[in-house]
Amino acid sequence: MNVKFRLTIMNFFQFFVWGAWLITVANYWFGTKNWDGAQFGAIFSTMGIASIFMPTLCGIVADRWINAEKLYGALHILGGLTLMYVPQVSNPSDFFWVILVAMIFYMPTIALSNSVAYNALKKGGLDVVKDFPPIRVWGTIGFIVAMWITNLTGNKASENQFYIAAIAAIFLGLYSFTLPKCEPEGKTAENKSFMELMGLSSFKLFADYKLALFFIFSMFLGAALQLTNAYGDVFLDDFKHNPIYADSLVVKYSTLIMSISQISETLFILAIPFFLKRFGIKQVMLFSMIAWVLRFGLFAYGNPGEGLWMIILSCIVYGMAFDFFNISGSLFVETSTDSKIRSSAQGLFMMMTNGFGAVLGSVVSGQIISLYFTDAATGEKDWHNIWLTFAAYALVIAIAFAVLFKHKHNPKDVSNISH
Repeated sequence: MNVKFRLTIMNFFQFFVWGAWLITVANYWFGTKNWDGAQFGAIFSTMGIASIFMPTLCGIVADRWINAEKLYGALHILGGLTLMYVPQVSNPSDFFWVILVAMIFYMPTIALSNSVAYNALKKGGLDVVKDFPPIRVWGTIGFIVAMWITNLTGNKASENQFYIAAIAAIFLGLYSFTLPKCEPEGKTAENKSFMELMGLSSFKLFADYKLALFFIFSMFLGAALQLTNAYGDVFLDDFKHNPIYADSLVVKYSTLIMSISQISETLFILAIPFFLKRFGIKQVMLFSMIAWVLRFGLFAYGNPGEGLWMIILSCIVYGMAFDFFNISGSLFVETSTDSKIRSSAQGLFMMMTNGFGAVLGSVVSGQIISLYFTDAATGEKDWHNIWLTFAAYALVIAIAFAVLFKHKHNPKDVSNISH
């Protein structure tokens, strides 16, 4: 079987597992279980908590002791078994802990999937910059397909969404053992230092100014992603409180409207090779930050009536905001680190974006919205100023990145990823 096709299957199910329940878990929580909303936000923090330590630890294990594709498979099988247990949970506290365990198994697989794919493409003599984005786009398609399957089969509020995700995860786990070997490279060196013996060499990357700055900005951009994940759908749904928009398509199909964001990802992923080779990694990451400003700003002024085009355009822009930083950032790590600690470095990247960034975004934004943008009497949220605040945050990050992050574009650096 063609290596690119095999990696396509891996990427499709990698995000199918997530998409089967991530968007619809709120319907299960509120609609089926009738649990309180105060604890629901903690469910999204499980991804951040797990990403703080698991991707880096698993990257170290893959660099030193276990083939990345085997570790990847074992994690998916364990994660699938955990998701299979979710419907048995009868209270919100236990639900949090079970989902946290599931995320501890799932979150490191994102970085590991990149390491497995890059390794397989290089061994096959293929160009990572050219060939990886079209493969990665199938991950987004997998997310969309899972989301639509869960909705269209009438399971968006039922426990079946977790069974769908669990079956896909176990299948992917078993399938991954057939993927090209991605053997540890960090176990062959002699006269190792204590840091090398403990597999902590990737943390030395913070001693490099450029890499340290990159990881810090990764955290801030991870916070921006958490903002749109946590509040995008509820923002659209809140238009139902306005009699003018109560029966609008945006209110009735808010989740499907939000899925335009994922559809947009598929298009922008395909554009990444052109943008990387034409503008370079720094400019592509800067485009992402500007896109976040537009994402939030358009939401601030959009509505289901005459402002519908702004909501749709915001969802389209999301594709650039998400893909351009995540994919180009992963490639930046690939070109800027030694092969012996590359899996660890990819894990560190994921830790900063989906770990500290996610926790920062959920905790800080929740406090700000509660203190400054929520009516104490009615609980009504001032979405216009909420989104403007988020847009201002993204703008400050973009300006700081443009000024502080020095990275000269060299087309050869991008081309060398394929070798």
